[in-house]
Amino acid sequence: MSVTDNLRAWAQIDTGAIRHNLNVVRRVMPEHHMMAIIKAEAYGHGLEGVATALDHENLAFFGVATVAEALRVQKAGCSTPIFILGPCFPAEREIIVQHGWRTAISSIEEAEHFDSIGRLYGKKVYTHICVDTGMGRSGFLPTELGGLTDKLSRMEHLQLEGIFSHLSAASEDISFTHQQIRSFEDSVRELAANRKFPYIHLCSSAAVFNYKVPSANMVRLGRLLYGYSPMPSPYNHELRTTLTLYSRITLLRTLPKNHGVSYNHCYITTVPTRVATIGIGYADGYLQYLSSQGARVYINGEYCPVLGRITMDQIMVDVTHMQGLASGDIVEIMGPHVSWAELTERAKTIPSNILTSISARVPRIYI
Repeated sequence: MSVTDNLRAWAQIDTGAIRHNLNVVRRVMPEHHMMAIIKAEAYGHGLEGVATALDHENLAFFGVATVAEALRVQKAGCSTPIFILGPCFPAEREIIVQHGWRTAISSIEEAEHFDSIGRLYGKKVYTHICVDTGMGRSGFLPTELGGLTDKLSRMEHLQLEGIFSHLSAASEDISFTHQQIRSFEDSVRELAANRKFPYIHLCSSAAVFNYKVPSANMVRLGRLLYGYSPMPSPYNHELRTTLTLYSRITLLRTLPKNHGVSYNHCYITTVPTRVATIGIGYADGYLQYLSSQGARVYINGEYCPVLGRITMDQIMVDVTHMQGLASGDIVEIMGPHVSWAELTERAKTIPSNILTSISARVPRIYI
C-alpha cells in the first residue's frame, strides 16, 4: 500500500532535483558561495524537508524570513548557518544573538541594540550590512554610508560579515538593474575600503545567470533552486522540476446539455459532458485566479480542461474525451506536464505565488 493511497491531494518533492539545480548554478559560478532560500516553507516544498535534504551540501547559509522559521530549521537538527533576510522586531534580537544566527542591519539603532545584547551574553553578532540600492524596503541609503564601517567597527560585539542589497526588477527592467548594480559596486567600495567582508551578495534567482556583479562572491538561490528561472538563459533547460502536485478523481458524472458547473454558473455545458470532480481546491493552494482562464490538468496521459470556478475543496474538469476513468485515479495538477510557468501565466500572478500558496493541509512526500 502506498503512503498516498488515502490522500486527496499531495505534493511530491524530488530532493535530488533540488540538489541538481543547486549544482547547475555551482557549475556556472564555481567561485561563488551559495545561500539556499528556504523561507515560506521552502517555496511550498516544506521547510524542514528541504533544509535536511540540503544540510550537507556545503552551503554558506540557509536564508529565512523570520525567527520562527529559523527556530524550525534549528530544531530539525541542521548545522548550516542561518541568515535572517529582513529586519526583526527588537524583542526578537535576543534570541538571534543567543543562537548565533546571521542578521541584516539597516540602521544604527539596530546595530547598537545588537551590540548591547552581544555584550550582555558575551557573544559576537554576525552582521550583514543591507544597502538600499533602489528596492525601497530596507537598508542604509547610499548617502548614509560615509564612515558607516568605522562606526560599526567600534561596536565591539558586532562581527561585520557581509554587505548585500536586493534587485527590484531584474527580470523586467534591465536598465534600472544595471543602475542598481553600479550603486551596489559604489557602496561596496565605500564600505569595504579598509576592511574585508567575507560575503558580498546582490543576485537572487532572477539575476544569477544574466548579470555580472564584480564585487559579489555569493548568490541567493530561491526560485532557481526549485526549478524555475525568471529570465531566459542558456542554462534553463538543465533545471529539473522539483515539485509535482497531485490529486485524485473523487466522482465521475455525466451532465446534460445546458447544465451549469460550479458557483454562479460561469460555465454551462453545450453538449452532454462527462465531468470529473477532483479533490483539490483553493484551500489547498490551487488558486481561484485560475477560474475561467483555460487551466488544465493531466490525467492518464491526457489534458483535461478545468470547468467553471475553482471551489474551496474541489475542481471539476471535462473528461468527455476519455475512457476507463475511475474514482481514485491520480491527477497531475502541477508538475512536468502542467508547469509552474503555465499556471503563473494563466493565473496572471507571479511565479512564487503559485508554490507558496500550497497549503499546510497538503502533505509533502519526499523522494
